[in-house]
Amino acid sequence: MTDEPMTADELLDAVGPAFSKLRRTSLLEVENPVSAKDLSRTLVLNIVLEHTKDSAKEVTVGAVAELLAVDPSVASRMVTDNIKAGYLIRAASQQDGRRTVLQLSPQGVELMDRFRRHQRSAFEYITADWQEKDRLEFARLMLKYVDSLAGLRERGLAKDA
Repeated sequence: MTDEPMTADELLDAVGPAFSKLRRTSLLEVENPVSAKDLSRTLVLNIVLEHTKDSAKEVTVGAVAELLAVDPSVASRMVTDNIKAGYLIRAASQQDGRRTVLQLSPQGVELMDRFRRHQRSAFEYITADWQEKDRLEFARLMLKYVDSLAGLRERGLAKDA
């Protein structure tokens, strides 16, 4: 970026490419680096972790496919890779014994804890020369953005009605 102020259109056009760079910077060599393979695995693990915070919720391979917007066979391979790596386990559903659900293993919980520490370290490293108020405001706005993503489906349904 130059020191020239960007127009609103230039600024908004730059957001997409910036998002593409975000995931790549997750591999920065900061505290407790995560391998590229484990970085991919965290996509599935994060879905299981986030969607099972409420103990009544369960995650299946089909849910992983839907939430990642991938073909069920792709999701199945991703889940199987996590199981073979020791990060996920299959369990019988407590709501419907015919279904198999996914749960993080103790190793999966440890990987996600390490990944979260790594993400925070990367954020702090990248924003080290920012003013504290800017760093916290960016974090707040990023969380607001992610919360808005969660509401997209409901907003889309409301538009169609």
